[in-house]
Amino acid sequence: QVQLNESGGGLVQFGGSLRLSCAASGRTFSLGVLAWFRQAPGMEREFVAAIGRSTGLTNYASSVKGRFTISKDNAKNTINLQMNTLKPEDTAVYYCAGRQFGSIYSTGLKDYNSWGQGTQVTVSS
Repeated sequence: QVQLNESGGGLVQFGGSLRLSCAASGRTFSLGVLAWFRQAPGMEREFVAAIGRSTGLTNYASSVKGRFTISKDNAKNTINLQMNTLKPEDTAVYYCAGRQFGSIYSTGLKDYNSWGQGTQVTVSS
């Protein structure tokens, strides 16, 4: 069993930055890929970014590429999402997700079996 706990959300102005963190606990050795998803009001949850826990390879949604950076700290069992040049359309609840096997290029919700509770990010215009 893996527990994921997000932090760092909040309210930021258009063009601003936020850094989200996700702390993993429990059977963290079973995690192969960690990712961020987001869900805006009335919308489906969508993939944002993923990172291979051992490889450090990354994958990004086209909507955030060049603005967001996913990183990991295996010693602390955390991943981070640095979000720059934020836009109102980035407003959503951001979720951390984990899986044991698979590729960072698998971006479906069903590919992940561990989820955090989410943290709200609001970007004002």
